[in-house]
Amino acid sequence: MARAGPLFFDVVYARTTMTPLDAIILGIVEGVTEYLPVSSTGHLILVSRWLGLAGGEEQRKAIDTFNIVVQGAAVLAVAGLYRRDVFAMIRAILASTGIMRPAVTHRRHLRFARNLLLSFLPAAVMGLLLGDWFEARFFAPVPVLIALGLGGAAMIALAPWVRKRAEDSSGSGRDGSTLTAPLAVSVGLMQCLALFPGTSRSMMTILGALTTGMAPRDAAKYSFLLALPTLGSACLYKSYGLWKSGGMLEQLGGWLPLSLGMLAALVSAALSVRWLISYLGRGGIAIFGWWRIGLAVVLGTGIWQGWMSL
Repeated sequence: MARAGPLFFDVVYARTTMTPLDAIILGIVEGVTEYLPVSSTGHLILVSRWLGLAGGEEQRKAIDTFNIVVQGAAVLAVAGLYRRDVFAMIRAILASTGIMRPAVTHRRHLRFARNLLLSFLPAAVMGLLLGDWFEARFFAPVPVLIALGLGGAAMIALAPWVRKRAEDSSGSGRDGSTLTAPLAVSVGLMQCLALFPGTSRSMMTILGALTTGMAPRDAAKYSFLLALPTLGSACLYKSYGLWKSGGMLEQLGGWLPLSLGMLAALVSAALSVRWLISYLGRGGIAIFGWWRIGLAVVLGTGIWQGWMSL
């Protein structure tokens, strides 16, 4: 029986192409986990291995690319949910160039857009310099399990602090538009830690925004909007490589699985974001830590006991 890759249930056979059902499953996993602080990349790596979609080096590269490209649908979900903020920032940028008349909230939305750019730049630079290096060495189950466990422990430890912040209804009045430039960059540096798979971009940016004084709901909103340039640029970069390499697209089963995966991610991401905003508003965060630890323990035990293979 052929092995499926680094992580593998013995009942699953390695396959050479992705089916529409595979793509839908991966799309749902991406949409549900992209904005939850549980690491979508880590879950996608584990699920694609479990489905038997990593038989060889080229196949692993194709699936890893699919896992990043499908994030584009999750980006569209956030852009749709926060379309008023997105349009207001675009208008503020155009107004600053004289193309449009400034709105009443011009300065606020212009600062918000500036801060998102400052938070995006560290990850953009680090991604270009070290992205391929991290993918080659750490996009595998064991590093993911370690990051899931450590991140889960950190979230459980920080849960009382987050709950207290949520209970302080007055808060500090800080949101994405009130950040200073150094604080915006600090959130971006936290985002860089998510280059290690299993860490969770959402977790790091939400925690980073919380340390600046934001309430959990505002921190989540900033994290979601920061995903637009961060995930959007990564998606475009990987999509170009996918389009340029016809062989890689064939390994993914053509455009149909890719389209179905993106549709599944779009719907599930929109539902996930709506729920998470409400949950974080009540100070909930420990549940994600316990999920991360539980998943790491179960899969780690499977590897140790031999019913999963490395």
